[in-house]
Amino acid sequence: MRRDYYEVLGVPREADAGEIKRAYRELAMRYHPDKNPGAREAEEHFKEVSQAYAVLGDPESRARYDRFGPPGGGFEATLESFTDLFEKLFGDLFGRQKGRRPGRDLRYTLEVDFVEAALGCQKTIRVPSRRVCSDCDGTGARGGERGRVSCGRCAGRGETRLQQGFFTVGKSCPGCGGVGKVVLETCPPCEGEGTVAQEREFTVTIPPATLEGAVRRVQGAGEPGRHGGLPGDLHVVVRVRPHSLLERSGDVVLCEVPISFAEAALGASISVPTLDGLVEMRVPPGTQTGSLFRLRSRGFPCDGGARGDAHIRVVVETPIALTDEQRAIFVQIGNLETPQRAAFIAKLAELSRP
Repeated sequence: MRRDYYEVLGVPREADAGEIKRAYRELAMRYHPDKNPGAREAEEHFKEVSQAYAVLGDPESRARYDRFGPPGGGFEATLESFTDLFEKLFGDLFGRQKGRRPGRDLRYTLEVDFVEAALGCQKTIRVPSRRVCSDCDGTGARGGERGRVSCGRCAGRGETRLQQGFFTVGKSCPGCGGVGKVVLETCPPCEGEGTVAQEREFTVTIPPATLEGAVRRVQGAGEPGRHGGLPGDLHVVVRVRPHSLLERSGDVVLCEVPISFAEAALGASISVPTLDGLVEMRVPPGTQTGSLFRLRSRGFPCDGGARGDAHIRVVVETPIALTDEQRAIFVQIGNLETPQRAAFIAKLAELSRP
């Protein structure tokens, strides 16, 4: 069963017209479709409170409601009609106006490299878009505004009204789309669309530590609206090209660096890649494979302007395809006793005892 309209608006039955209007405005603002895009439940709430106000906001229909109760079936007002009611009462609070259509949003995929995403950068992009036709000033009519006349279907009001039961509902005129005027002859350059194709250039700022799939929004950089409607937005989706040597883990940069057997044994200064370019890193004598070295403040920027670290993991590479001379050298090296190897052999000996 349909809920009591006073209950829907949250007002007592003795509420005056001002209280009813204020209650409707607060609820309609909360559930307005433009404030809750795609939310089906909010849309249903908006229609419910608008339907309640359409009855209680008019003295005659409110008196009939108080006497006879809610109207019977057979009438289903549209979301568009309730939106028209809201805008008629409170004006253009969400950028929507009769006959004015917002422009389409645009989407652009921008590819940046690993270091650019890490440290931030600015990119200039060229986006296929549209602009208002200069020949007709966006009206779609040959000669501009002079090429449009008042719509005969709605007498230039931009809406038609329907009376049924308790309701008097306005809806956009199907003859002129709510504009109030119709085109006599379409503009040739834009073929009546009011916009023409063009490529536009934008500078997009990619902030430091940008993640793969991040979206940068350029407000008002989409396609222009129709009949004075607001332009859409440009949504730039960032794709990050993988680095051949570096990986990311939070604000830490990871890199695995192979070193030779001799470098590990004797120690060496090696070049390692970082976000800031190549840096020299000291590998101490006796370095074991898998050893991790930390380079401070060589990682991704984080909160407060600081930067994470770079973690360099060294892997000792075993030589292959040895010459006879090299093999002889490694035989001599193999006779060297290392502390860890000696300790391991001692434990093996203990395990083999009966």
